[in-house]
Amino acid sequence: NPIHINYFKIDGKAYFVDLPGYGYAKVSASEKERWGKLTESYFAEPDRITLGVMIVDARHKPTQLDCVMADLFCSTGRPFVVVANNKLKKSEIEPNLACIRETLTLAEDVELLPFSAEKGTGRETLVRRIMAAVE
Repeated sequence: NPIHINYFKIDGKAYFVDLPGYGYAKVSASEKERWGKLTESYFAEPDRITLGVMIVDARHKPTQLDCVMADLFCSTGRPFVVVANNKLKKSEIEPNLACIRETLTLAEDVELLPFSAEKGTGRETLVRRIMAAVE
């Protein structure tokens, strides 16, 4: 079952582009390599990117693949936001965000947004950020 770059047209104004998953997928090394090449080919044309949204698991230190993805976003020179997704206790949010920022070596101007689909935390900020980029 091949994985592709998926384009979703939104209100005739913009595309959300979903790149192949990585990290936890149980596929062969050759398939992961194919995904990597597909992703790199997308980033090779940075004019396509208005705003990048990178999603990381806020419960864990970013993986090596997360670091590679952050480097790809940085290499484009295009704006991007990192969404730290998951349920965290209030006391865990700041230290976990600091760990993510440090591990991904994010510049201060890269927004790092805590997000919880369950609680709705971060949703309005993310939508506002996306809408500002496409207008």
